[in-house]
Amino acid sequence: MPRRPGTAAVRVRVRVPSKVNLFLAIRGVRTDGLHELVTVLQTVALHDAITAELDDQPSASHPAARRFMGLEFAVDGAGAVPTDGSNLAVRAARRLMEECGIGRASQTDQPHQHPVTRLRLDKKIPIAAGMAGGSADAAATLVALNQLWDAGLDRMQLAALAADLGADVPFCVSGGTAIATGTGTSTAQVLVRGAYHWVIGVSRAGLSTADVYRTFDDIGTPSAVEPDAVLQALRTADPEALGAALHNDLEVAAFHLRPELEAAKKSMIAAGAYGAVVSGSGPTVMGLAPSRLEAQRIADEVGHLFDRVELASSPAGGPEVH
Repeated sequence: MPRRPGTAAVRVRVRVPSKVNLFLAIRGVRTDGLHELVTVLQTVALHDAITAELDDQPSASHPAARRFMGLEFAVDGAGAVPTDGSNLAVRAARRLMEECGIGRASQTDQPHQHPVTRLRLDKKIPIAAGMAGGSADAAATLVALNQLWDAGLDRMQLAALAADLGADVPFCVSGGTAIATGTGTSTAQVLVRGAYHWVIGVSRAGLSTADVYRTFDDIGTPSAVEPDAVLQALRTADPEALGAALHNDLEVAAFHLRPELEAAKKSMIAAGAYGAVVSGSGPTVMGLAPSRLEAQRIADEVGHLFDRVELASSPAGGPEVH
């Protein structure tokens, strides 16, 4: 159980990395319509940041006043990100408020005296790109507000709350490298040695996750492929073997919807990547390079195929509190 909110920080900033699916296999569709899958997730050093700040009213840190807490949310760096209750970060904040008994009381009697928590998102992770940007923002929000409000939840408790928000959110709370099963919310950390260098090809036009899964249901087939080769490559710090083992069942759907992505993937490999894969539901294409220097060379060669190219290393850990 969380302890009662008390005197805490007035400003907390959390940087949170994006993720790539090193392996993703669809096992079938459940009776509730969700997909059973097996996936290996790894955080990549391309970050968003959430800043959470209490207003400067004297009542803001008082436990009783927290019952009237208001919430404001703003975004820097991405005009397409919603700022209303549909944003996953806002939903995460509301879920933690519910858990901690914050913001429960009516705010109609003395609105000018109520404390406010302000959230600001600095957006760098591509939107609708298969890199769990929304999930990462939700995870960062949980971590930031847990500290700001002195809620006292550990990362396991935050991950349990995160499971209510979306498949990738529990992983983003912990970060690192994990294997996920079921709908993706059940995760276990895996052993990783070495560092890996990625060329990240970003397309400005995103792909709807729902559209990709619907297309997979129409044209794809459940897979029996296992993640063993990926896990072995990670254990032995073998980037060449990892590149050869990269796998994503959803690629068939992403390529059907956006045929140019298949050509881009092949071009990365032809340019010298050990392997390439569409991350999640796409449309981001990730190429695994032999080194940072080679990643830059590959990026220069394939850059014209994308709207933006980033270089990043992995694994990138989890949310970092500043």
